[in-house]
Amino acid sequence: MRDDGTLDDPYAPSTPTADTEDGTSTERTTAASRLRAYARDLTGRRRAQVALATGVVCCLGLAAVAQVRDESADAATREGAISNSELAQRAEQQSASRGLDRVPAPSTSAAVPSAAATPADPDTSAPARKAAPARPTDPAPVAGLDEDQMENAEAIVRAGRKMGVPRRGLVIAVATAMQESNLYNVASGVLPESQDYPHQGVGWDHDSVGLFQQRSSSGWGPVGRLMDPEFATRQFLAALEQVPGWQRMRLTDAAQAVQVSAYPEHYQQHEWRATRVVDAIVPTGR
Repeated sequence: MRDDGTLDDPYAPSTPTADTEDGTSTERTTAASRLRAYARDLTGRRRAQVALATGVVCCLGLAAVAQVRDESADAATREGAISNSELAQRAEQQSASRGLDRVPAPSTSAAVPSAAATPADPDTSAPARKAAPARPTDPAPVAGLDEDQMENAEAIVRAGRKMGVPRRGLVIAVATAMQESNLYNVASGVLPESQDYPHQGVGWDHDSVGLFQQRSSSGWGPVGRLMDPEFATRQFLAALEQVPGWQRMRLTDAAQAVQVSAYPEHYQQHEWRATRVVDAIVPTGR
């Protein structure tokens, strides 16, 4: 108790302090120390956090780089494996396609029997076939003929050339067919059998058939054979060659000697047309 009777404050500081407007100096010093300590602590924590964060980032970066390297290495390994596999497969296929047995190269010192070549071996396969020569196109119809007439004229010329008949005989044969059938392969209405064969019309002159209107009943041959233009031509030319001097006769006389027609002079009118047709099929000089 102080002299004035006032009790001492048990919580008061043991030493007197001078009061100021801002508080005691001791309180200011203590607060400042605490603030500085807190600041240092806070700064240390932040530094530690920054360091920790930096370390984590570095670790993650290193891990990512390592992962990328591992993936690149794996990809390269897989690519190399695929490439090696493909190369091995191609090598195996090539070996299989060319076969195991190879034809040895010819030796000058000793003859070596060659192994049998496989069909798949490109080195021992048969040489490529040469292209067949193009067939000459059929000549266009001339002298007022149509396609069918021109084809029949070609059949006459073809048969005569096979027999070796001279050009004059070909002209006589074509002119005779122009007069007899107008160069159409005609069947007979009297012989229904003749209509069973390819024909280009039907005639009614007894049993006459074909390009030359030959009669089977007169000994020219079977009906079916006479409906074949080449056979009919051979029959006509064979008979023509039996006529003495036919090469020097007028066309109409040579034809009449074979045909024995009721109109012997009618063959002559076709000579110029027959000549043009033969010239179109077999040009002069051939």
